[in-house]
Amino acid sequence: METQKQKKSFGQWIKTSITIRMLMVGILILVLLIPLSYIKNLIQERAYRQEEVVSEINQKWGNEVLLYGPVLKIPYQIHNPKKTWDEKTKTYIKEDIITTKNAFFFPNTLDINTNIESETLGRNIYESVVYTADMKIKGSFTIPNFEIQDIKPEDVLWNKATILVNSTNSKGIKNNLELKINTDTYPLQSRYTQNSTMNRFETKFLKETSLPKENPIHFDIVLKVNGSKQLRFIPVGRETNVSMTSNWASPSFNGNYLPDTKTKEITENGFKANWKVLQINRDFEQEFFGELPHINSSAFGVKLLIPVDEYQKSERATKYGYLVIALTFLVFFLIQTVSKINIHPFQYLMIGLALTMFYTLLISISEHSSFLNAYTVAGIAVILLISVYSKTILKSFKFMGLIGASLTALYTFIFVIIQLENYALLVGSIGLFLILATIMMVSRKIDWSGY
Repeated sequence: METQKQKKSFGQWIKTSITIRMLMVGILILVLLIPLSYIKNLIQERAYRQEEVVSEINQKWGNEVLLYGPVLKIPYQIHNPKKTWDEKTKTYIKEDIITTKNAFFFPNTLDINTNIESETLGRNIYESVVYTADMKIKGSFTIPNFEIQDIKPEDVLWNKATILVNSTNSKGIKNNLELKINTDTYPLQSRYTQNSTMNRFETKFLKETSLPKENPIHFDIVLKVNGSKQLRFIPVGRETNVSMTSNWASPSFNGNYLPDTKTKEITENGFKANWKVLQINRDFEQEFFGELPHINSSAFGVKLLIPVDEYQKSERATKYGYLVIALTFLVFFLIQTVSKINIHPFQYLMIGLALTMFYTLLISISEHSSFLNAYTVAGIAVILLISVYSKTILKSFKFMGLIGASLTALYTFIFVIIQLENYALLVGSIGLFLILATIMMVSRKIDWSGY
């Protein structure tokens, strides 16, 4: 008889012990992290699929554009005397081994005026930002200096001089490239370059009247190109000036050089930016002998950003999943403790699964609508479901209203954090501090003695 009383009291203690309840709730929170991790993987999988589709759209329209040039190329000869012993004459025969190399000279001035007309292209539920850039390029070449390499004037092959332009995107070019020097016009034709990510365009041999032998020459190029993601330039001019306008309102200026802050302007209708880069600002010189260098790392320009997309926002929302589950369980736990209402672990599990369903609803709806609409629909659905369910458990409209208000405040707080970028940490820290303070004030009324 006494043993039965002990068993009954032990079972009753398990049911009424706050410590046991807290342990069960903690275990359930850890269990619910498993479906949350699967949801994160689902979001990443959908995001990868989006990247594949966007990449395919960009390849068909035109990939990112990196412009390198114009560059003046002038071949020159190098003499390598060689002596060969002749057994018949018992003398040395002198030979002059001549090899031809190229000298590359960058412009003295380079001015690029660019207008970017951007738009979004979609396929199924995915979108990519693409653009058409209209560029007017002009500048000048000064008289090349071969003396720094001890190259004699008679070894310079002026009759084989050309001007070349390199670009990463030949597929997107929408006009015939023509370079004008003074009154002469030269078509730019594609040239095969081995082991290079750049496409080369080169003129035919320049006429005598187009050579900077005695006086500088001035050039003009008009380029219209389809591209995506970003547009960049390499500052090959002794003084490079780039002026850019666009109707895209979310630019990211990147590279080694940023635009002038005094002239930069970003509005909801687009942006304007200007760069000025001097030769002294760069880490490479104005002329090269032998090979054209790889100086892509010196590029600068703009990246056209799509504001944080639905997958990024959904992934950020799932990072707060454990917080939503923990705080919701905490509210139910405090109500259970204060009101002495018994809540079964299975009921906690159902509430937790309903909270995780919020994220699957969010990602699926956001693929067909805006993130705001998806978040609102998913939030309302989950809040109503848990609130109605809580009425069955807690048997009180007062507690039902408290649960609904708590979840509404929590989801609203998380939505605000997701939208913020620079102040997300600050607002999140303040919000969590206020939540903790509220819980501490409420928990003061609970008698923890004997548990």
